[in-house]
Amino acid sequence: MPLKRIISRLDIKGPNLVKGINLEGLRVLGNPDFFSKNYYYAGADEIIYHDCVASLYEKKYLLDFINKASSNVFIPVSVGGGIKTLKDIELILKNGADKVFINSAAIKKPKFLEEAVKNFGSSTISISIEANKKKDNQYYCFYDYGREKSNRRVKDWIDEVQSKGAGEIILTSILKDGTGEGFDIGLLDLVHKIIKVPLIIHGGAGNSNHVSDVLKYKNVSGVAISSMLHYSLIQSDKFIFENKKEGNTSYLLSNDKYFSSRFENTSISQIKKKLKKKRLDIRV
Repeated sequence: MPLKRIISRLDIKGPNLVKGINLEGLRVLGNPDFFSKNYYYAGADEIIYHDCVASLYEKKYLLDFINKASSNVFIPVSVGGGIKTLKDIELILKNGADKVFINSAAIKKPKFLEEAVKNFGSSTISISIEANKKKDNQYYCFYDYGREKSNRRVKDWIDEVQSKGAGEIILTSILKDGTGEGFDIGLLDLVHKIIKVPLIIHGGAGNSNHVSDVLKYKNVSGVAISSMLHYSLIQSDKFIFENKKEGNTSYLLSNDKYFSSRFENTSISQIKKKLKKKRLDIRV
């Protein structure tokens, strides 16, 4: 049985690491390079870079970040956001990424997923699913960083992308994202039995118990954590804010502790030690 992964996820807008709640209200948190280096040294098993406005504005900022990361971070790097062509994938991989993940382009043109798998292999192509429950009590797939709703139900889409060769699924709960309230167990219960590829759960981690709750599921390969790690690092003595005067920097400039108070102050190494004590198969 492969070891469960603890993954740090960095959402990028322009030159900054950002974070919001329910994929909205993005606040600038700092330099992505600073965060990725710290997570690497703290024991992250993988890093996810997501350009969260690339699909909306058709801009791609991540190549420089990936290039730097591949020189300083010696763990797998996954990259997504605004990937629409095979050339996009080729460029990202050439700049140092190990994998790419696709959402919007696959929903709009499922054949693109098949083409990507055929050209680059299943192990290189992941699918990102942004899920939310609607009034009919069904979970649907969203895209463009949660802005647009598709008519695809999550369970059906998982069956389809697996049949088309996706090598991994990154499943984000829009409802739980950035809240620190714990993961969407209802969503996980819906999908975990039909998963045939590695499954990464994202959205809602507020403490180490939340992480262990989902890693106990046999078919969950790893957990992607953002807010809990980001706010913990911001509160540490290591943190230096490089004000690029771009985006919503009011949170950092005001020294407001409101958002960070929702989350356990911890690190990847501390999380892993707690998980190991619970006899979960974690790389320490």
